[in-house]
Amino acid sequence: MKTIRLTMAQALLSFLNNQYISIDGKETKFVKGVMGIFGHGNVTGIGEALERSPGELTYIQGKNEQGMVHAATAFAKQNHRRQIFACTSSIGPGALNMVPAAATATVNRIPVLLLPGDNFATRQPDPVLQQLEYAADYTVSATDSFKPVSKYWDRIARPEQLMTAALQAMRVLTDPAETGAVTLALPQDVQAEAYDYPEAFFAKRVHVIDRRPVSPAALDRAASLFATAKRPVLIAGGGVHYSDAEKVLASFAEAFGIPVLETQAGKGALPWDHPLNMGGVGVTGTLAANRLAREADLMIGVGTRYSDFTTASKSLFQHPDVNVLNVNVNAADAAKLDGTALTADAREAVIALQAELKIRGYRAGYRAEELKEHKHAWDQEVDRLYSDDSPAGLSQTRALGVINETIGKNSVIVGAAGSLPGDLHRLWRPSETKTYHLEYGFSCMGYEVSGAFGAALAEPDREVYAMVGDGSYLMMHSELVTSIQENRKITILLFDNHGFQCIHNLQREHGSDGFGNEFRYRCAETGRLTGGYLPIDFAAHARSLGAKAFTARSAEELREALELAKCETLTTLIEISVVPGTNTSGYESWWRVDVPEVSSSRKVNDAYRDVTARTKQAKSY
Repeated sequence: MKTIRLTMAQALLSFLNNQYISIDGKETKFVKGVMGIFGHGNVTGIGEALERSPGELTYIQGKNEQGMVHAATAFAKQNHRRQIFACTSSIGPGALNMVPAAATATVNRIPVLLLPGDNFATRQPDPVLQQLEYAADYTVSATDSFKPVSKYWDRIARPEQLMTAALQAMRVLTDPAETGAVTLALPQDVQAEAYDYPEAFFAKRVHVIDRRPVSPAALDRAASLFATAKRPVLIAGGGVHYSDAEKVLASFAEAFGIPVLETQAGKGALPWDHPLNMGGVGVTGTLAANRLAREADLMIGVGTRYSDFTTASKSLFQHPDVNVLNVNVNAADAAKLDGTALTADAREAVIALQAELKIRGYRAGYRAEELKEHKHAWDQEVDRLYSDDSPAGLSQTRALGVINETIGKNSVIVGAAGSLPGDLHRLWRPSETKTYHLEYGFSCMGYEVSGAFGAALAEPDREVYAMVGDGSYLMMHSELVTSIQENRKITILLFDNHGFQCIHNLQREHGSDGFGNEFRYRCAETGRLTGGYLPIDFAAHARSLGAKAFTARSAEELREALELAKCETLTTLIEISVVPGTNTSGYESWWRVDVPEVSSSRKVNDAYRDVTARTKQAKSY
């Protein structure tokens, strides 16, 4: 057996450089490169390997460990999980900074490989700088924190362990059902330790991702649910995109006259103006989608994980005899809501189900005019909100209308948290696939700018826009600098509404007078944050980091700034001043947020009674 002597870090990079995936006969290099921030836990291990022997792997210097993992996650998401970046950090705080982003990737079922540095395996320099000392168990280190947020976790305590761990990592990263964050904790001494690795370990590997077929028995169970279904609805989740099932979903809906409702991850599966596309469903859903969902006797979830936003905290589907059919490659998701599971690749399942229902002569019971009326009424509502001229200033919905009408149809928008995702889910009108990129599984504040950079890496020929509130921007904007460094232009649309207004609204809806959520000066009289708004100049801040910047306080100024931004070749920020509280809400939906059972406030007591009554109406799957 021929061997080659390499350090563990060198061997890891050589291995990653030769990993490929094949889907439907199309072969793709799986690992594009490594994003990293160096410290004493990785600079002389992986750092040396990236400097001297990176192969074809691209190295990108992150500015914040969480931010760079968000960028890697967005890159993989925009590539429909078919290419990834690995991320490396030092030990201690550098590693722990990646934990929230690891959770974001795992919750959203997006593959990302994390390579945090770790303590010395020999334990001789003890305790090393930044070491977490857990006196009850000295095998525990900071990297153990990745266990609950990783789909696979391993610590490489000896260089030869890499061979087993790397193959297991690839197994999970390339598994459509089980993918998410994979963590390989790398003790800093082991990274630099040499071993005689078999040459075969570094041979090109092609991981074939077979589409999981439908079993005949499962197909029969699924088709039988349609026998009495007069008012079915299709719920399109992210799995529709990852399976390339957009066209077959449209064919299925058209064949049987079934309306399509979209989750955040599934939005864009059908063009917004498709006659059967009723838009977002649930807490942030449209009136058309929510009314159809309430009366549905069969809900068909395709590639969705069913968050409480999708089901309006299980209060949305009110038909007394409603059945649930879950089409999902992940068995855990397919079993949710006590539904009938059709555990298979989304595209294969929808094709097979359409063929079976055609044989059985199925047709939904909707009147064509009924669905047309629902859609027309909602389109008129969006038109109204897009043209909303608030006397107090530029409303958030008006700003979104201007943006939607001005940017190119093939442009990508990226969002994650605050009130913007709700408005985007309801109001945004995507005409093409892969243009609506929302991280709403974890709704991680700070994803937006980093995610836009990752999407721009994946889509160099498209304009990419980060849709971000001032609160999220202040939490994390570090990869703005990286986008300039890598010459990957993004346009940051910063909605300045003076604070965490989404949560401020949520507070007041549940009995609060508003507390601690707006960016105000502390008032000497009250001792609270009730003074004037903080005068933050976000455009000036962006310029100080090397970006171009504009400000907009009216629809006309915003349209002009968007046109100017299109001409820029450098990352650009547009600071958009919007009136607080001018986002959308309601549309016959409900989100369960429990409030105190007892309070000195009458408003809180009233809110408690309302939540209790609504909770009793929700289903208990």
